[in-house]
Amino acid sequence: MKEKATLQPVRRRFIQRAVQTLAGVTLFGLKPAVLAQATAPGSNLARSPITDPDAALRELTLGNLRFQQGQMTHPDNTLERRTLVAAKQQPYAIIFACSDSREAPELIFDEGLGDLFVIRTAGHVLDGAALGSLEFGVAELGIPLLVVLGHERCGAVTATMDVVERRALAPGNIETLVAAIRPAVLYGRGEGAARVDQVVRANTALTIQRLQRSAILAEAVERGKLKIVGGHYDLDTGAVSFGVTLPE
Repeated sequence: MKEKATLQPVRRRFIQRAVQTLAGVTLFGLKPAVLAQATAPGSNLARSPITDPDAALRELTLGNLRFQQGQMTHPDNTLERRTLVAAKQQPYAIIFACSDSREAPELIFDEGLGDLFVIRTAGHVLDGAALGSLEFGVAELGIPLLVVLGHERCGAVTATMDVVERRALAPGNIETLVAAIRPAVLYGRGEGAARVDQVVRANTALTIQRLQRSAILAEAVERGKLKIVGGHYDLDTGAVSFGVTLPE
């Protein structure tokens, strides 16, 4: 018991320092006590449905912080939770992400059954089926937050950049992905990883612009029922940063 009491203040100071270094967390002015509670085992199991866009973004931020620190609580994965969501689902966020196997939303946001409504395509390329799925999540399920999640070293983006530079065509239906991502290549500056990163972020921002043309999504945003944000996942650190915009 004495050892546990000694470790608690150390853990609390570590969490507080982590909060001070993460813009996504400090944006919401979280207090160390709140964050400590969020990293406690089972802290999310009995939470109320989240209907506020800012509260939803805050929940994602906390979950990602747990993932970064290796302190996942793995909420909403019990038999009781499975029974509960079998009758009705109330996810609090839509994640429109790349299909990359290293970018699994339920893992990097430390969430479980019924928490996230996930749509994934390579390079989060938007087509009719994907857009319809996003609109369904907002119109039918009332989900308050939509995150377009790009990631570091995206293979769909680098493949598109290669095809564009060679002035070639991609094989088969992969050309559909290339055609959708191609406009983002114009925003790439410099060389190497820095250029890829700029194109990835541009692809996320341009995807958001396309989503804003949806009458269903635009109306929900105007009514304050929905927030659409861009996210960028760092494969090395596990961190998700929000507020992605077009590179200048």
